[in-house]
Amino acid sequence: MRFALTTIIASIPFLVTAVPSTRSEASEGVSIPITKHSVLKNSDGSVNLPALRAHLDRTVRKIEHGFELFELNTGSAHPLAGSLSPDSRKKQGGDPLTDADDGELWYGIISVGSPAKTYTVDFDTGSSDIFLPGPSCGTTCSGHKIYNPKASSTSKDLHKTFNLTFGDGAAVLGEQYTDRVTIAGLQATGQTLGVAKQYSPGLAASEFPPDGLVGMAYKSLSRYNAEPLFQTLVKEGTISKNSFSFKLAKTGSELYIGGANPKMYKGGFTYVDVTKQGYWEVPLGGVSSAGKKIIGQVDSIIDSGTSLILGDNANVKKIYEAIGGKDATSTVGAGFYSFPCKSVPPVSLIFGGKSFPLSADTFNVGLVSAGSEDCIGGIVGQDMDPKRPFWIVGDVFMANVYTTFDLGNNRVGFAHLA
Repeated sequence: MRFALTTIIASIPFLVTAVPSTRSEASEGVSIPITKHSVLKNSDGSVNLPALRAHLDRTVRKIEHGFELFELNTGSAHPLAGSLSPDSRKKQGGDPLTDADDGELWYGIISVGSPAKTYTVDFDTGSSDIFLPGPSCGTTCSGHKIYNPKASSTSKDLHKTFNLTFGDGAAVLGEQYTDRVTIAGLQATGQTLGVAKQYSPGLAASEFPPDGLVGMAYKSLSRYNAEPLFQTLVKEGTISKNSFSFKLAKTGSELYIGGANPKMYKGGFTYVDVTKQGYWEVPLGGVSSAGKKIIGQVDSIIDSGTSLILGDNANVKKIYEAIGGKDATSTVGAGFYSFPCKSVPPVSLIFGGKSFPLSADTFNVGLVSAGSEDCIGGIVGQDMDPKRPFWIVGDVFMANVYTTFDLGNNRVGFAHLA
Protein backbone atom coordinates (compact mmCIF):
# COMPACT_ATOMS: atom_id res chain seq x y z
CA MET A 1 0.00 0.00 0.00
CA ARG A 2 1.26 3.46 -0.81
CA PHE A 3 -0.01 4.91 2.48
CA ALA A 4 -0.52 3.16 5.82
CA LEU A 5 -3.68 3.82 7.76
CA THR A 6 -3.27 5.46 11.15
CA THR A 7 -6.87 5.22 12.25
CA ILE A 8 -9.38 2.46 11.57
CA ILE A 9 -13.08 2.70 12.19
CA ALA A 10 -14.43 -0.77 11.58
CA SER A 11 -18.09 -0.32 12.41
CA ILE A 12 -20.50 -3.18 11.84
CA PRO A 13 -23.38 -2.31 9.48
CA PHE A 14 -27.03 -2.66 10.36
CA LEU A 15 -27.98 -6.00 8.83
CA VAL A 16 -31.19 -6.73 6.99
CA THR A 17 -32.22 -10.18 5.94
CA ALA A 18 -32.08 -10.65 2.18
CA VAL A 19 -34.28 -13.53 1.09
CA PRO A 20 -35.30 -14.76 -2.36
CA SER A 21 -38.20 -12.85 -3.83
CA THR A 22 -41.58 -14.55 -3.89
CA ARG A 23 -43.34 -11.69 -5.66
CA SER A 24 -45.42 -12.65 -8.69
CA GLU A 25 -45.07 -9.20 -10.21
CA ALA A 26 -42.53 -6.43 -10.35
CA SER A 27 -41.67 -4.64 -7.13
CA GLU A 28 -42.60 -0.99 -6.60
CA GLY A 29 -39.28 -0.42 -4.85
CA VAL A 30 -37.45 -1.46 -1.70
CA SER A 31 -34.93 0.24 0.59
CA ILE A 32 -31.63 -1.15 1.82
CA PRO A 33 -30.00 0.45 4.88
CA ILE A 34 -26.37 1.32 4.20
CA THR A 35 -23.49 2.19 6.51
CA LYS A 36 -20.44 4.35 5.90
CA HIS A 37 -16.94 3.22 6.79
CA SER A 38 -14.61 6.22 7.04
CA VAL A 39 -11.06 6.82 8.18
CA LEU A 40 -10.48 10.29 6.73
CA LYS A 41 -10.81 12.13 10.05
CA ASN A 42 -8.99 11.47 13.30
CA SER A 43 -10.70 11.53 16.70
CA ASP A 44 -9.34 15.04 17.42
CA GLY A 45 -11.09 16.46 14.34
CA SER A 46 -7.94 16.68 12.25
CA VAL A 47 -7.70 15.05 8.84
CA ASN A 48 -5.94 11.71 8.50
CA LEU A 49 -3.58 13.02 5.84
CA PRO A 50 -2.19 9.68 4.59
CA ALA A 51 -5.72 8.32 4.18
CA LEU A 52 -6.90 11.53 2.48
CA ARG A 53 -4.05 11.45 -0.03
CA ALA A 54 -4.60 7.73 -0.59
CA HIS A 55 -8.29 8.36 -1.25
CA LEU A 56 -7.45 10.99 -3.86
CA ASP A 57 -4.96 8.66 -5.52
CA ARG A 58 -7.39 5.72 -5.53
CA THR A 59 -10.18 7.82 -7.02
CA VAL A 60 -7.97 8.91 -9.92
CA ARG A 61 -6.82 5.35 -10.56
CA LYS A 62 -10.39 4.08 -10.43
CA ILE A 63 -11.62 6.55 -13.03
CA GLU A 64 -8.64 5.93 -15.30
CA HIS A 65 -9.18 2.20 -15.08
CA GLY A 66 -12.83 2.67 -15.99
CA PHE A 67 -11.70 4.44 -19.14
CA GLU A 68 -9.56 1.42 -20.00
CA LEU A 69 -12.49 -0.95 -19.48
CA PHE A 70 -14.78 1.28 -21.54
CA GLU A 71 -12.41 1.05 -24.51
CA LEU A 72 -11.93 -2.69 -24.01
CA ASN A 73 -15.70 -3.32 -24.03
CA THR A 74 -16.78 -0.82 -26.70
CA GLY A 75 -13.76 -0.60 -28.98
CA SER A 76 -13.74 3.19 -28.67
CA ALA A 77 -11.80 5.48 -26.35
CA HIS A 78 -13.90 7.29 -23.77
CA PRO A 79 -14.21 11.00 -24.69
CA LEU A 80 -12.82 12.06 -21.31
CA ALA A 81 -9.79 9.76 -21.53
CA GLY A 82 -7.74 12.09 -23.71
CA SER A 83 -5.01 12.50 -21.10
CA LEU A 84 -4.26 8.79 -21.04
CA SER A 85 -1.47 7.66 -23.31
CA PRO A 86 -2.22 4.93 -25.90
CA ASP A 87 -0.02 2.53 -23.92
CA SER A 88 -1.94 3.29 -20.74
CA ARG A 89 -5.29 2.69 -22.42
CA LYS A 90 -4.18 -0.76 -23.60
CA LYS A 91 -3.37 -2.07 -20.13
CA GLN A 92 -5.57 -4.90 -18.84
CA GLY A 93 -5.84 -3.62 -15.30
CA GLY A 94 -8.29 -4.44 -12.55
CA ASP A 95 -10.82 -2.45 -10.62
CA PRO A 96 -9.05 -0.20 -8.07
CA LEU A 97 -12.29 -0.03 -6.09
CA THR A 98 -11.26 -3.23 -4.38
CA ASP A 99 -8.16 -1.51 -2.99
CA ALA A 100 -10.00 0.27 -0.21
CA ASP A 101 -6.95 1.45 1.70
CA ASP A 102 -8.60 4.79 2.36
CA GLY A 103 -11.69 3.17 3.85
CA GLU A 104 -14.29 5.48 2.25
CA LEU A 105 -17.24 3.38 1.14
CA TRP A 106 -20.95 2.71 1.64
CA TYR A 107 -22.04 -0.83 2.34
CA GLY A 108 -25.09 -2.98 2.98
CA ILE A 109 -26.40 -6.50 2.42
CA ILE A 110 -26.97 -8.88 -0.49
CA SER A 111 -27.47 -12.64 -0.52
CA VAL A 112 -25.98 -15.07 -3.02
CA GLY A 113 -26.59 -18.70 -3.93
CA SER A 114 -28.97 -21.53 -3.15
CA PRO A 115 -29.38 -21.84 -0.23
CA ALA A 116 -28.94 -18.09 0.04
CA LYS A 117 -26.20 -16.69 2.26
CA THR A 118 -25.80 -13.02 3.13
CA TYR A 119 -22.74 -10.84 2.47
CA THR A 120 -21.88 -7.22 3.15
CA VAL A 121 -20.92 -5.28 0.02
CA ASP A 122 -19.85 -1.80 -0.98
CA PHE A 123 -22.44 -0.17 -3.27
CA ASP A 124 -20.59 2.00 -5.77
CA THR A 125 -21.85 3.97 -8.78
CA GLY A 126 -18.31 4.25 -10.14
CA SER A 127 -17.91 0.60 -11.16
CA SER A 128 -20.03 -2.21 -12.60
CA ASP A 129 -19.06 -5.63 -11.22
CA ILE A 130 -19.81 -7.86 -8.24
CA PHE A 131 -16.84 -9.21 -6.33
CA LEU A 132 -16.68 -11.63 -3.36
CA PRO A 133 -13.93 -13.63 -1.61
CA GLY A 134 -13.81 -17.29 -2.59
CA PRO A 135 -12.95 -20.48 -0.63
CA SER A 136 -9.34 -20.59 -1.83
CA CYS A 137 -8.63 -16.95 -1.00
CA GLY A 138 -5.55 -16.28 1.09
CA THR A 139 -4.96 -14.89 4.54
CA THR A 140 -6.16 -11.38 3.62
CA CYS A 141 -9.67 -12.84 3.36
CA SER A 142 -9.59 -13.67 7.06
CA GLY A 143 -12.51 -11.95 8.75
CA HIS A 144 -14.59 -11.83 5.58
CA LYS A 145 -17.48 -14.17 4.87
CA ILE A 146 -16.52 -16.56 2.08
CA TYR A 147 -18.73 -17.32 -0.91
CA ASN A 148 -18.34 -20.95 -1.99
CA PRO A 149 -19.93 -21.54 -5.40
CA LYS A 150 -19.71 -25.32 -4.95
CA ALA A 151 -22.09 -25.03 -1.99
CA SER A 152 -24.72 -23.37 -4.19
CA SER A 153 -26.97 -25.50 -6.39
CA THR A 154 -27.58 -22.54 -8.73
CA SER A 155 -23.97 -21.51 -9.37
CA LYS A 156 -22.36 -22.01 -12.75
CA ASP A 157 -18.66 -21.86 -13.51
CA LEU A 158 -18.06 -19.70 -16.59
CA HIS A 159 -14.50 -21.05 -16.88
CA LYS A 160 -13.19 -17.51 -17.20
CA THR A 161 -10.53 -16.11 -14.94
CA PHE A 162 -9.95 -12.50 -14.01
CA ASN A 163 -6.88 -10.65 -12.84
CA LEU A 164 -7.45 -7.30 -11.20
CA THR A 165 -4.24 -5.29 -10.83
CA PHE A 166 -3.78 -2.11 -8.83
CA GLY A 167 -1.61 0.97 -9.21
CA ASP A 168 0.69 -0.21 -6.41
CA GLY A 169 1.36 -3.59 -8.06
CA ALA A 170 -1.01 -5.62 -5.89
CA ALA A 171 -3.50 -7.95 -7.54
CA VAL A 172 -6.78 -9.81 -7.05
CA LEU A 173 -7.12 -13.07 -8.92
CA GLY A 174 -10.19 -15.24 -9.35
CA GLU A 175 -12.77 -16.94 -11.51
CA GLN A 176 -16.11 -15.83 -12.92
CA TYR A 177 -19.37 -17.56 -12.00
CA THR A 178 -23.07 -16.92 -12.35
CA ASP A 179 -25.52 -17.43 -9.49
CA ARG A 180 -28.65 -16.06 -7.88
CA VAL A 181 -28.08 -12.69 -6.24
CA THR A 182 -30.76 -11.17 -4.03
CA ILE A 183 -30.95 -7.63 -2.72
CA ALA A 184 -33.71 -6.84 -0.21
CA GLY A 185 -35.89 -9.63 -1.59
CA LEU A 186 -35.31 -8.77 -5.26
CA GLN A 187 -33.70 -11.68 -7.03
CA ALA A 188 -31.45 -11.65 -10.12
CA THR A 189 -30.84 -15.05 -11.68
CA GLY A 190 -27.75 -15.89 -13.69
CA GLN A 191 -25.86 -12.88 -12.32
CA THR A 192 -22.16 -12.79 -13.18
CA LEU A 193 -19.84 -12.30 -10.23
CA GLY A 194 -16.14 -12.65 -9.52
CA VAL A 195 -14.95 -15.20 -6.95
CA ALA A 196 -11.54 -14.20 -5.64
CA LYS A 197 -8.68 -16.61 -5.13
CA GLN A 198 -6.47 -13.81 -3.87
CA TYR A 199 -7.16 -10.52 -2.11
CA SER A 200 -4.69 -7.67 -1.93
CA PRO A 201 -3.67 -6.49 1.56
CA GLY A 202 -5.94 -3.47 1.18
CA LEU A 203 -8.92 -5.81 1.36
CA ALA A 204 -8.05 -7.10 4.81
CA ALA A 205 -11.09 -6.94 7.10
CA SER A 206 -9.44 -4.30 9.31
CA GLU A 207 -9.31 -1.90 6.36
CA PHE A 208 -12.25 -3.11 4.29
CA PRO A 209 -15.14 -4.23 6.56
CA PRO A 210 -17.54 -5.40 3.79
CA ASP A 211 -16.98 -8.79 2.19
CA GLY A 212 -17.11 -7.53 -1.39
CA LEU A 213 -18.46 -4.98 -3.83
CA VAL A 214 -21.46 -4.31 -6.08
CA GLY A 215 -20.91 -1.89 -8.96
CA MET A 216 -23.87 0.17 -10.19
CA ALA A 217 -22.57 1.93 -13.32
CA TYR A 218 -23.14 0.88 -16.94
CA LYS A 219 -22.14 -2.44 -18.52
CA SER A 220 -19.41 -0.76 -20.58
CA LEU A 221 -17.33 -0.46 -17.38
CA SER A 222 -17.64 -4.15 -16.49
CA ARG A 223 -14.38 -6.08 -16.26
CA TYR A 224 -16.43 -9.21 -17.04
CA ASN A 225 -18.33 -7.45 -19.85
CA ALA A 226 -21.49 -8.61 -18.08
CA GLU A 227 -24.71 -6.96 -16.95
CA PRO A 228 -24.39 -5.18 -13.58
CA LEU A 229 -26.78 -6.33 -10.86
CA PHE A 230 -29.31 -3.53 -11.25
CA GLN A 231 -29.48 -4.00 -15.03
CA THR A 232 -30.14 -7.71 -14.50
CA LEU A 233 -33.04 -6.89 -12.18
CA VAL A 234 -34.46 -4.60 -14.85
CA LYS A 235 -34.08 -7.13 -17.68
CA GLU A 236 -35.71 -9.88 -15.65
CA GLY A 237 -38.70 -7.67 -14.82
CA THR A 238 -38.09 -7.87 -11.08
CA ILE A 239 -38.68 -4.15 -10.57
CA SER A 240 -41.27 -1.89 -12.17
CA LYS A 241 -39.15 1.28 -12.16
CA ASN A 242 -35.68 1.06 -13.63
CA SER A 243 -34.01 3.57 -11.38
CA PHE A 244 -32.31 3.50 -7.99
CA SER A 245 -31.61 6.22 -5.45
CA PHE A 246 -29.21 7.09 -2.64
CA LYS A 247 -29.47 8.98 0.59
CA LEU A 248 -25.93 9.40 1.94
CA ALA A 249 -25.93 11.02 5.35
CA LYS A 250 -24.71 10.59 8.92
CA THR A 251 -27.93 8.78 9.85
CA GLY A 252 -30.71 7.07 7.92
CA SER A 253 -28.66 6.38 4.82
CA GLU A 254 -30.14 3.98 2.32
CA LEU A 255 -30.04 2.63 -1.20
CA TYR A 256 -33.52 2.44 -2.72
CA ILE A 257 -33.99 -0.06 -5.54
CA GLY A 258 -36.83 0.56 -8.00
CA GLY A 259 -37.46 4.29 -7.99
CA ALA A 260 -37.12 6.89 -5.23
CA ASN A 261 -38.26 6.78 -1.62
CA PRO A 262 -40.75 9.66 -1.15
CA LYS A 263 -39.95 9.78 2.57
CA MET A 264 -36.37 10.81 1.85
CA TYR A 265 -36.81 13.93 -0.28
CA LYS A 266 -39.05 16.96 -0.71
CA GLY A 267 -40.08 18.85 -3.83
CA GLY A 268 -39.32 17.62 -7.31
CA PHE A 269 -36.17 16.34 -8.94
CA THR A 270 -33.86 18.39 -11.11
CA TYR A 271 -32.68 16.05 -13.88
CA VAL A 272 -29.56 16.15 -16.03
CA ASP A 273 -29.05 13.77 -18.95
CA VAL A 274 -26.21 11.24 -19.06
CA THR A 275 -23.85 12.29 -21.85
CA LYS A 276 -21.92 9.01 -22.17
CA GLN A 277 -23.17 5.67 -20.87
CA GLY A 278 -20.25 4.31 -18.92
CA TYR A 279 -19.97 6.27 -15.72
CA TRP A 280 -22.99 8.30 -14.60
CA GLU A 281 -21.59 11.25 -16.54
CA VAL A 282 -23.64 14.47 -16.60
CA PRO A 283 -22.97 18.18 -17.20
CA LEU A 284 -22.15 20.21 -14.10
CA GLY A 285 -23.60 23.64 -14.78
CA GLY A 286 -21.04 25.46 -12.68
CA VAL A 287 -20.06 26.43 -9.14
CA SER A 288 -21.27 29.51 -7.29
CA SER A 289 -20.77 31.24 -3.94
CA ALA A 290 -23.22 33.60 -2.27
CA GLY A 291 -25.27 33.72 -5.48
CA LYS A 292 -22.31 34.62 -7.70
CA LYS A 293 -21.26 32.15 -10.37
CA ILE A 294 -17.52 31.46 -10.23
CA ILE A 295 -17.02 28.89 -13.00
CA GLY A 296 -19.13 27.67 -15.90
CA GLN A 297 -20.16 24.28 -17.24
CA VAL A 298 -17.88 21.23 -17.14
CA ASP A 299 -18.41 17.49 -17.53
CA SER A 300 -18.83 15.53 -14.31
CA ILE A 301 -19.10 11.96 -13.03
CA ILE A 302 -21.47 11.27 -10.12
CA ASP A 303 -19.67 8.71 -7.97
CA SER A 304 -20.90 7.36 -4.62
CA GLY A 305 -17.51 5.68 -4.20
CA THR A 306 -15.69 9.01 -3.90
CA SER A 307 -15.82 11.12 -0.74
CA LEU A 308 -14.40 14.32 -2.20
CA ILE A 309 -15.23 16.52 -5.17
CA LEU A 310 -12.37 16.48 -7.69
CA GLY A 311 -12.12 19.29 -10.25
CA ASP A 312 -9.58 20.56 -12.75
CA ASN A 313 -6.82 22.64 -11.19
CA ALA A 314 -7.59 25.88 -13.03
CA ASN A 315 -11.25 26.00 -12.03
CA VAL A 316 -10.62 24.83 -8.46
CA LYS A 317 -8.04 27.59 -8.05
CA LYS A 318 -10.63 30.15 -9.24
CA ILE A 319 -13.12 28.88 -6.68
CA TYR A 320 -10.80 29.16 -3.69
CA GLU A 321 -9.54 32.56 -4.82
CA ALA A 322 -13.16 33.72 -4.90
CA ILE A 323 -14.05 32.36 -1.46
CA GLY A 324 -10.85 33.31 0.36
CA GLY A 325 -9.16 29.93 0.49
CA LYS A 326 -5.42 29.35 0.32
CA ASP A 327 -3.21 26.76 -1.33
CA ALA A 328 -2.43 23.91 1.10
CA THR A 329 0.13 22.09 -1.04
CA SER A 330 2.86 22.42 1.58
CA THR A 331 0.71 21.24 4.50
CA VAL A 332 -1.71 18.76 2.96
CA GLY A 333 -0.72 17.98 -0.61
CA ALA A 334 -1.02 19.11 -4.21
CA GLY A 335 -4.53 20.15 -5.17
CA PHE A 336 -5.76 20.77 -1.63
CA TYR A 337 -6.88 24.13 -0.24
CA SER A 338 -7.68 25.39 3.23
CA PHE A 339 -9.82 28.13 4.77
CA PRO A 340 -10.41 29.55 8.28
CA CYS A 341 -12.46 27.01 10.23
CA LYS A 342 -14.50 29.77 11.91
CA SER A 343 -15.87 31.00 8.57
CA VAL A 344 -16.76 28.14 6.23
CA PRO A 345 -17.43 29.74 2.83
CA PRO A 346 -20.78 29.15 1.09
CA VAL A 347 -20.37 27.01 -2.03
CA SER A 348 -23.03 25.56 -4.35
CA LEU A 349 -22.95 23.21 -7.32
CA ILE A 350 -25.30 23.93 -10.20
CA PHE A 351 -27.13 21.12 -11.99
CA GLY A 352 -29.91 21.63 -14.50
CA GLY A 353 -29.90 25.37 -13.78
CA LYS A 354 -30.54 24.88 -10.04
CA SER A 355 -28.06 25.58 -7.25
CA PHE A 356 -27.49 22.95 -4.58
CA PRO A 357 -25.50 24.28 -1.58
CA LEU A 358 -22.82 22.28 0.19
CA SER A 359 -23.32 22.30 3.93
CA ALA A 360 -20.50 23.49 6.17
CA ASP A 361 -20.21 19.98 7.60
CA THR A 362 -19.67 18.37 4.21
CA PHE A 363 -17.46 21.05 2.64
CA ASN A 364 -15.23 21.09 5.72
CA VAL A 365 -13.18 17.88 5.52
CA GLY A 366 -11.44 18.56 8.85
CA LEU A 367 -8.64 20.43 10.60
CA VAL A 368 -5.33 20.67 8.75
CA SER A 369 -3.73 19.41 11.96
CA ALA A 370 -4.69 19.03 15.61
CA GLY A 371 -5.42 22.46 17.10
CA SER A 372 -5.18 24.25 13.75
CA GLU A 373 -7.44 27.20 12.94
CA ASP A 374 -7.47 26.16 9.27
CA CYS A 375 -9.65 23.47 7.72
CA ILE A 376 -9.40 21.55 4.46
CA GLY A 377 -11.96 22.14 1.70
CA GLY A 378 -13.83 19.24 0.13
CA ILE A 379 -13.21 20.43 -3.45
CA VAL A 380 -9.76 19.30 -4.60
CA GLY A 381 -7.80 20.16 -7.74
CA GLN A 382 -6.79 17.23 -9.93
CA ASP A 383 -6.03 17.40 -13.66
CA MET A 384 -6.86 14.11 -15.34
CA ASP A 385 -7.32 15.64 -18.79
CA PRO A 386 -6.12 19.27 -19.06
CA LYS A 387 -7.49 19.49 -22.62
CA ARG A 388 -11.00 18.49 -21.58
CA PRO A 389 -11.54 19.19 -17.89
CA PHE A 390 -14.03 17.08 -15.98
CA TRP A 391 -15.07 16.72 -12.37
CA ILE A 392 -15.73 13.74 -10.11
CA VAL A 393 -18.60 14.54 -7.75
CA GLY A 394 -18.70 12.42 -4.61
CA ASP A 395 -20.07 12.51 -1.08
CA VAL A 396 -19.13 16.13 -0.33
CA PHE A 397 -21.99 16.93 -2.69
CA MET A 398 -24.16 13.78 -2.53
CA ALA A 399 -24.54 14.02 1.26
CA ASN A 400 -26.51 17.25 0.70
CA VAL A 401 -29.08 15.90 -1.77
CA TYR A 402 -31.22 12.90 -2.57
CA THR A 403 -29.83 11.39 -5.77
CA THR A 404 -31.69 9.15 -8.22
CA PHE A 405 -30.00 7.26 -11.04
CA ASP A 406 -32.56 6.79 -13.81
CA LEU A 407 -31.39 3.99 -16.08
CA GLY A 408 -34.60 4.00 -18.11
CA ASN A 409 -34.14 7.60 -19.19
CA ASN A 410 -30.35 7.74 -18.84
CA ARG A 411 -30.34 10.68 -16.47
CA VAL A 412 -29.46 11.61 -12.89
CA GLY A 413 -31.83 13.57 -10.65
CA PHE A 414 -31.20 15.64 -7.53
CA ALA A 415 -33.73 16.69 -4.89
CA HIS A 416 -33.57 18.34 -1.49
CA LEU A 417 -33.46 16.00 1.49
CA ALA A 418 -36.63 15.72 3.53
